[in-house]
Amino acid sequence: MTATKQKTDMDLKYKRVLLKLSGESLMGEQNYGIDPSVVAQYVHDIKQVTDLGCEVAIVMGGGNIFRGLSGAAKGMDRVQGDYMGMMSTLINSMALQAELEKQGMSTLLLSGLTIEPICQAMSRRRAIEALQQKKVVVIGGGTGNPFFTTDTASTLRAVEIEANVILKGTRVDGIYSADPEKDPTATKFTQLTFTQAMERKLKVMDLTAFALCEENNLPIYVFDMNRQGNLCRVVCGEEIGTIVTR
Repeated sequence: MTATKQKTDMDLKYKRVLLKLSGESLMGEQNYGIDPSVVAQYVHDIKQVTDLGCEVAIVMGGGNIFRGLSGAAKGMDRVQGDYMGMMSTLINSMALQAELEKQGMSTLLLSGLTIEPICQAMSRRRAIEALQQKKVVVIGGGTGNPFFTTDTASTLRAVEIEANVILKGTRVDGIYSADPEKDPTATKFTQLTFTQAMERKLKVMDLTAFALCEENNLPIYVFDMNRQGNLCRVVCGEEIGTIVTR
């Protein structure tokens, strides 16, 4: 990574990114909750790319704490469950913000749900101004509306802030023909079009998010966030995951 660390913002492939992290990714080896060591590793990697000049906004999921759909499946009111899920994304966002600031970065926490004094309401102008000031913008609260996933929220926010790409950090190194954790014969794709991904019924994002990406010509890059340094490799143009484009 020595050569990569010497890169400047002129060498970056992506200069403004929306990083989508699932709530489950924060669990580490636990069955639920937040593993501080995982958060620390993610923040170390985020700092690495911001030091290179990349502008980073982050949307967190909340599945490590609560999922609205799971609650609805067990008889809970769907709308109430979705709001509970949005609150879960804010808990994760606050944990991430705390570690970002612990590691010396300036941040702004925005949300589709306003909860004073924790965060401000999501505003496109507010987010872009913060990014231009080299702050890491963490966006929780989903879209602020029930019936929409954090995949859709991340796509909406990426379009709003004019991100170059959505970086979807997962625990696998890209998109496969089947689940590589269950099927050893699964093959990895390095590049796909939106049409190919839909025809093959590959679960990249939910259909609403996917359609919004295609409509706005917004690429999705899927990669393994759990391997330290991968975020920097992606931002600097190394082909280590799978990109979905028009």
